Amino acid sequence: MTKVNLITGFLGSGKTTTIQHLLQQKPETENWAILVNEFGEIGIDGALLANRGATLKEIPGGCMCCVNGLPMQVGLNMLLKQAKPDRLLIEPTGLGHPKQILNLLTSEVYQPFLTLQATFCLLDARQLSEPRYTENDNFRDQLAAADIILANKSDTYSQQDSDALTQWYHQDPLNRPLYLIEQGKIDSALLNTDRTNQQSLPDSPHHHSHSRANGLAALSLSGNQGWRRALNQGQGYTSCGWIFDGETCFSTTKLLDWVRLSPVERVKGVMRIPEGTLIFNRQGFDFKIETQPVAPMDSRVELIHTSDAPWNELQSALLKARVNTL
Repeated sequence: MTKVNLITGFLGSGKTTTIQHLLQQKPETENWAILVNEFGEIGIDGALLANRGATLKEIPGGCMCCVNGLPMQVGLNMLLKQAKPDRLLIEPTGLGHPKQILNLLTSEVYQPFLTLQATFCLLDARQLSEPRYTENDNFRDQLAAADIILANKSDTYSQQDSDALTQWYHQDPLNRPLYLIEQGKIDSALLNTDRTNQQSLPDSPHHHSHSRANGLAALSLSGNQGWRRALNQGQGYTSCGWIFDGETCFSTTKLLDWVRLSPVERVKGVMRIPEGTLIFNRQGFDFKIETQPVAPMDSRVELIHTSDAPWNELQSALLKARVNTL
């Protein structure tokens, strides 16, 4: 039997970072797998979670939470058949509704193979004071579906944020466990918590407009193609992403300026720079960067915004940040 945990949370809540910390605690005797879904088509999280000791399967384009659930079923079946994992961590898109996934995981067809354990929801308490989050159905339903709430980035909370979190928690009718954490750091022992939240969730229709038909793999390059762009729309958000071949290198300073100044809510990427690899993650004014000495296989970057953005202008500036194509 494969033990399964759902790791949910709205955009920028820290799901991928949390999974990275959990993978660091994986027992050597266990075989783990990760099923990750992103709203965009590029597949940034897959690049961040690759080569970390677990079998990885990506489902891009927000398809995991769609009503038909076909890409989710195909990806899940492939992982169970090929990896036969002891534990499976599922990271849905931050714009996804959890009901369809939970219904699938608890369906009769998977009963002989899966044991669904606690579902986690990462929450940035700073969002509790903003109606654009609290009035979002997916934001509310992710919290409602969880067995355990992880108030992430607690080191950044003001007193107002802490008060908003306390007020929200006191109004929680389920009285679920709440943990204040920083940078996604949790004890992997929590994964063995039983699922207790059995409340019925409302249906949430999903509408996505995809730039391509294949929803089972992240975007890739073909032939001598040096780069390409992909767009996706749905749930009131638009994403635009780019992938560049492994030989394309970017100026570190120009790339960081581009990330910092892009007029969008979310920027996430894994890019080649002269020093090796630059990993960046910007949610609003939160900006996290990391460098690694080894160059990536390719460069990937994704932007997400609540409305359309000047994608062509942003693309032109990104192309100008290249230093060479070796």
